[in-house]
Amino acid sequence: MAEAEQLVVIVGATGSMGKVISARLQGSRLGVIAVGRNEAALAALAREVPGLRPCVADVASDQAIDAIRRHVDRPVRMVVHAAGLPASAMGSLLKVSTASVVESIEIKVGGMIRLVRAVDEHLVAGSRLVAIAGHLGLEPTAQAANPGVANAALINLMRQYSLLYGKRGVSAHVIAPGPTETERLARAIASRAAAAGTSEAAYREEMRQESPLNAIATSEQVAWAVALLLAPEAEVITGSTLALDYGRRHGLP
Repeated sequence: MAEAEQLVVIVGATGSMGKVISARLQGSRLGVIAVGRNEAALAALAREVPGLRPCVADVASDQAIDAIRRHVDRPVRMVVHAAGLPASAMGSLLKVSTASVVESIEIKVGGMIRLVRAVDEHLVAGSRLVAIAGHLGLEPTAQAANPGVANAALINLMRQYSLLYGKRGVSAHVIAPGPTETERLARAIASRAAAAGTSEAAYREEMRQESPLNAIATSEQVAWAVALLLAPEAEVITGSTLALDYGRRHGLP
């Protein structure tokens, strides 16, 4: 098989969502560099997705810049920042530690900055900078301080990138899923149902009813949106946020 002419670099590739995105983009005639902290998990993903190239790096650290840069040897068509926050990040501003707030921003905002710096010299006209930012950055709640703050900052960051990189023909995009069927969501439902004294099924149904379509997004739908941004026409939405929340968001615009 001929080597792909362009690359996509995916941070958070071993997560539930990252795995699906990696598999989908590997089939888009792009070489995939999968970035994650766990070497064993990356090796397992490489076995599942033939041709994928693993890169061990923690984007919460500046050392990730050189670690990723060493793996990039040709034009980068797209970067995808899909790293999630630790379970300990949940909670209200009255309870979460200041250290956890800083850690969340390091992962989401610092991680994206490091990723872009690692690939900057390989970006070309038509390249895409893509960040997965949870809908809590747009629709804050009292019990999710860290995701709300970190994702809101990430959305602002991506708008800045759209302004900075536009003259090079590079566009920047945010995809903001609502609750998405992942292992993380299953754990969250179990924890919150127990705290509320209700069943997981009842809590899940309550979450579904937050949507006018009574639905919860899937990782496959998120991967579809990421792949959609590869189309040349997608540059028209640079700086914008695609909400994949099944209509949960109430605010305007």
